[in-house]
Amino acid sequence: MKVLVPVKRVLDYNLKVRVKPDGSGVDLSNLKMSINPFCEIAVEEAVRMKEGGGGHAAGAAKEVVAVSIGPEQAQETLRNALAIGADRGILVKADGDVEPLAVAKILKGVADAEKPDLIILGKQAIDDDASATGQMLAALLGWPQATFASKVVLGDGKATVTREVDGGLQTIDIELPAIVTTDLRLNEPRYASLPNIMKAKKKPIDVKAPADYGVDTTPRLKVIKTAEPAKRQGGAKVKSAAELVGKLKEAGVL
Repeated sequence: MKVLVPVKRVLDYNLKVRVKPDGSGVDLSNLKMSINPFCEIAVEEAVRMKEGGGGHAAGAAKEVVAVSIGPEQAQETLRNALAIGADRGILVKADGDVEPLAVAKILKGVADAEKPDLIILGKQAIDDDASATGQMLAALLGWPQATFASKVVLGDGKATVTREVDGGLQTIDIELPAIVTTDLRLNEPRYASLPNIMKAKKKPIDVKAPADYGVDTTPRLKVIKTAEPAKRQGGAKVKSAAELVGKLKEAGVL
């Protein structure tokens, strides 16, 4: 079984996001970029499928292919995935922001070429929080999907997935090939060892372009303005319920 894992290069989650003075976007200059945390969880799960960890039978996955869509520097993100245990990488070079629909179209092209049995990806990226690529990809491919997975068990031609939903947990069976998007509690990604980091430098990365898959990445949306959230103001004490109601009416809440 072949597993395809899309990974995204994002601002490191430990850093504070700064808005550009002109409000045109987020300032990423001279800041550390890392693999998206949810994507890292997806890579870890795919590697466990190959190694036999996390309740998966050893050899459940024969090959793990990581794919990233972004600038040349996204090769670093792919090397991170390869150091965790992915076998090879594919970089689809694209400058600027690539919207979820364009990402899903490119991934469909990659899937058509690679013929994976499973595509496992993070439920969202921490930069735009769109949480849409997995669902769009499933629709484009016509594959079943299981989103927000906290547990995945592979079976004979199917996967049993436990999903985190508002009311608790939901367990479903999906036929392969399928799309699975990962939630935080699916696993704890390993630290890449130095030997594996060195091995990752020798693993192959194929470089492609969106045009190779017939995809136009021109944005369909225009960002009008980016601004930081307003600072929270201090609260006030009231002496009675009537005064509280009056304050709420003044604020337009009631």
